[in-house]
Amino acid sequence: MAERPYTLLSCGMSLDGYLGSPGRERLLLSNDADFDRVEEVRAGCDAILVGAGTIRSDNPRLTVRSPARTRRRVEQGLPATPAKVTLTRRADLDACANFFATGDSEKLVYCAAAAADRARTRLGRVATVVDLGDPLDVGRMSEDLHARGVRRLMVEGGGTVHTQFLTADLADELHLVVAPFFVGDSRARRFVDDGSFPWHPGRRATLAEVRPIGDVVLLRYALSDRFCTEQEA
Repeated sequence: MAERPYTLLSCGMSLDGYLGSPGRERLLLSNDADFDRVEEVRAGCDAILVGAGTIRSDNPRLTVRSPARTRRRVEQGLPATPAKVTLTRRADLDACANFFATGDSEKLVYCAAAAADRARTRLGRVATVVDLGDPLDVGRMSEDLHARGVRRLMVEGGGTVHTQFLTADLADELHLVVAPFFVGDSRARRFVDDGSFPWHPGRRATLAEVRPIGDVVLLRYALSDRFCTEQEA
């Protein structure tokens, strides 16, 4: 079996399991202390992955802003900021988005075969475009990332990407932050889509940590037998 990076999924959601509001406005599901924790986790990874929908809706920078953390990475012989990774079926992305325009880290765009030419035309000057064939296969993408030197991958959403990694049993760890409020609108995006998940009533995920962080709670789950080994490394 081909090797893949140790993969950590990170997500914030409401008490009723939503990732945001039903409209275009961004809903903050965390607080400053947890944002700082997330940056610390980012700083320990080789690459950060988000879906194309997250780039369009949230316009994230996905950088490490702390001078101390960037200095620590450089002292370890690493780039100041982890590589940025996305995957897309249509290549409907703006080359001026923060994902591409901020930071000097490598940017990788994995796309379906049908969108490869469009992706290279739109994004080839700001990112490396990788044709994954059709359909998009996150397992094949994970193997390619490992071949490029990515040993620790952080997946920050959105819901479609989380669903793909979880249903393909490609996640080793899950950080789920729960905000203390309800969204209460089924038009909003849930944490995951319908699917066949490896964890079910007959196979429960292992709860490794519960940590209050101000008014939110971090639930940390071990999702594979790689969890302990990676934590001790």
